[in-house]
Amino acid sequence: MEFRPSPGSSVGVEWELQLLDPLTLDLVDGIVPLMEYFPSTEFVKPEYIQSCVELTSCIAANSDEAIAHLKGSLDKMLRRCAELEMEVCGAGTHPFCRRLALITPLPRYQRIEKDKGHLAYTQITFSSHVHIGMGSGDEAMRTMSLLIPAIPAFVALSANSPFWRGHETGHVAYRHRILAAAPNYGVPPGFENWRSFDRFLSAALHSGMVQHFKDIHWDIRPNPDFGTLEIRAMDAASDIPTLHGMVAFARSMALGLATARVDELSRILPLDLPYWILKENCYRAAHLGLEADYIVDEKGNHRPLRDLVAELIEFCRPVAAGIDEAAGLKLAENLLTGIPGYKRQLRVYKEGNSARAVVKALQCALVDGTQV
Repeated sequence: MEFRPSPGSSVGVEWELQLLDPLTLDLVDGIVPLMEYFPSTEFVKPEYIQSCVELTSCIAANSDEAIAHLKGSLDKMLRRCAELEMEVCGAGTHPFCRRLALITPLPRYQRIEKDKGHLAYTQITFSSHVHIGMGSGDEAMRTMSLLIPAIPAFVALSANSPFWRGHETGHVAYRHRILAAAPNYGVPPGFENWRSFDRFLSAALHSGMVQHFKDIHWDIRPNPDFGTLEIRAMDAASDIPTLHGMVAFARSMALGLATARVDELSRILPLDLPYWILKENCYRAAHLGLEADYIVDEKGNHRPLRDLVAELIEFCRPVAAGIDEAAGLKLAENLLTGIPGYKRQLRVYKEGNSARAVVKALQCALVDGTQV
C-alpha cells in the first residue's frame, strides 16, 4: 500500500462525543436524525454506534488552529442537538448506560457488526484521536516504534472512564478493558520501515484478519490515505482545554521523536522493552493513571509514571516552542499537575452518590468549556 505524504508537521483531530437523552441523560441513538442537518460536511460524522457523533478538524498547522476549527463545529452541532432535544457530553465511557449498542447503518459498520457477533454491541466507548502529518511511510514507522513505550503517558494523562454500566470499576480508563475483548486493539508491534508494515498488512488482508487497514485499531497506527501517524490511545476529553492539551502534547512528542537522536531518547524512554512489559505498562496506566509505576527494564525495575510524563513534557518543551505549541503544551502540563478527568468524575459521584450527576457535570463541562 502506498503511503501518501502529508504536509510536514500538519495535525488533525477526531473527537468522539456521546449523544444523550435530555431527561434521563442516558445514551440515545440520535446520529441518524442529527446527520440530516450535516449531509455533506466532513467535519461532523457518524461513528460505529448510533449514540456517538464524531467531530473532525481541518488539516491544521498546529493545535491552536485545529482546536479553533473543531470548536466551530462543536457550536453548530450543539445547536442542532438542542433542536432535536438531545444533550451531548465527552468521556471515554458513559457512567451508567446498561443497554447494548445500535450500530450505525453504513456498509462498513454493518460488515463489522456481522463479523463480531455479540461483541459488536458491547463496545460502547469514546476516544480522541490525533493525526500527525508524516513525510514518508518510513518516517511514520520509525516514529510509531519510538512512541510505543510512551503510550502509557497518553493513556494516563487522558484517563476519563472510571465507570461502566453504573459501576465504579477501580480503573481510571476502563475503555481500554472493554476494547481489549476484540482483536486488533491495544499496543502495536514495532516495524522497521514502511516495507515491513506493508508486508504485514498484505498478510493480514490475505488471511482475512482484516478487510481494510482501518480494521486495525491499535493505540497508534499509520493512516496511508491521509499520510499521517494516528495516536488513538486517549479517552474522549470532556472539555476543549483538555483536548487542546492532549493534541499539543501528541504533536510535540511525535515531531520531537521523529528528529531526536537515539541516545537522547534513551535517557528518557526505554527503547528495547519486550512486548509483555509494553502491554503491562499500558495496563497499569489504564488501571491507576498517573499513580501507576512504569516498568523500565526486564529485571522489573520501575519508576513512577508521573515522573516519566513530567520528563516527556520537559522533552517536548523546546520542540513545542519551535512549532507553535508552547501554549498548548502548557495545557498538557496543567493536566499533569491538576485533577485528572477520572478523579473529577469520581468526586462528583461521591458528592451526590449519583452517576446521573456525573453525566450532568460532563454535559455542563462540554457546553461551558470548563472542567468538571
